[in-house]
Amino acid sequence: MIKVIENYSNILKSPELRKKLLVTLLIFGIFRILAHIPVPGVNVSGIKEFFASSQLLGLLDIFSGGGMQNFSVVTLGLNPYINASIIFQLLTMAIPQLEELSKEGESGRQKINQYTRLVSVPLCVLQAYGMYFFLHSQKIVPSLDIFSIAILVITMTAGSVLLMWLGELVGEYGLGNGISLLIFAGIVSRLPSSIGRTAVSTTGDGALNLTLFFVLALVVIAGIVFVNEATRNIPIQYARLVKKGSSGYGSSTYLPLRINQAGVIPIIFAVSLVLLPSVLGNYLQGVNNSTISGMAKFLTYNFQPNSILYNVLYFALVVGFTYFYTAVTFNPEKVADEIKKNGGFVPGIRPGRATSEYLNVILTRITLPSAVFLGLIAILPAVMQSVTGISTLSIGGTSVLIVVQVVLETMKQVESQLVMRDYEGFL
Repeated sequence: MIKVIENYSNILKSPELRKKLLVTLLIFGIFRILAHIPVPGVNVSGIKEFFASSQLLGLLDIFSGGGMQNFSVVTLGLNPYINASIIFQLLTMAIPQLEELSKEGESGRQKINQYTRLVSVPLCVLQAYGMYFFLHSQKIVPSLDIFSIAILVITMTAGSVLLMWLGELVGEYGLGNGISLLIFAGIVSRLPSSIGRTAVSTTGDGALNLTLFFVLALVVIAGIVFVNEATRNIPIQYARLVKKGSSGYGSSTYLPLRINQAGVIPIIFAVSLVLLPSVLGNYLQGVNNSTISGMAKFLTYNFQPNSILYNVLYFALVVGFTYFYTAVTFNPEKVADEIKKNGGFVPGIRPGRATSEYLNVILTRITLPSAVFLGLIAILPAVMQSVTGISTLSIGGTSVLIVVQVVLETMKQVESQLVMRDYEGFL
């Protein structure tokens, strides 16, 4: 904590970092204003009530900073950009051309980022129309003519593109990763109102439960920091040219394997699937067939966010997707080949295939605690509500995970910029 306070004080002392901080805060303010400008012709209060009853829409609303509940011009938020980023991250592992492009350094990353932004636009159009169709089917949004629908889709697409541009501005002129910081701002902005509602409705034993809630929240945050920063260091020895009459080994280093290789992606994948039974059940309840309507009622009742079956399935999906995403993003064979090409080897392990098998075994072992931890984080809201009995303030595991990761990433970037400033002053 003392180090964090010292870093912030050093930011204020540096004119360049102080300017970046002010730019970041200004863009945050613009983002919050946009999140409260509703699209004309919709029932905002009805949409808020509907979103409050759906965990999937609540998760999507996180990435729009509350703009989705208000049906604002930034209703889609950064969801299309995040989806496009995940798509290209997976395609990079499957398409050799994109893989080679990613190895070209900063220029290659900029090209991939440009492709990501271009793909985000049609995704914006599809998601905007899908949002209208879904809310219209639930009788939340009235029927609109083609011209009104086109204006609605264009407005929501323009709002999402504007958010992407604001995120790029933060990344270029502000502090940290702009996209991540905007998501962070959206999550944090909803916290004061939740705490206020909880404080008003909490009396007697509820105050004790609220205290217990915050204690558990601190424990969860500490656990997220620990797992997010934990690594398994694989020692790497590099051979050197040995001259006549001399002996010895070359330089030695280590390969850090992060315990949490997948980040928050498995939770996002899992929540999209685990909510399908309840969505399908709600849709099929009105069918005249008694068998189908009975199955629909079963799905609707047993796949509520607080049910045991829902949370067990959610946990299992997160664990499975953690292994899947880790296997996609980390290729032991490629890493072993790179180590071999650079003249390195793991002590006691033959270079090449044996090293690849060794890395695969280590990765499988360290992925298990990470997968279990992410699964527990995913079902955290139901656990917290059952323990404390507080439903007005629930710590979403995904939200906490995103906030902690963004804070850690931003502080590392700030520290690196402070170090660079000290070097420049020394030179």
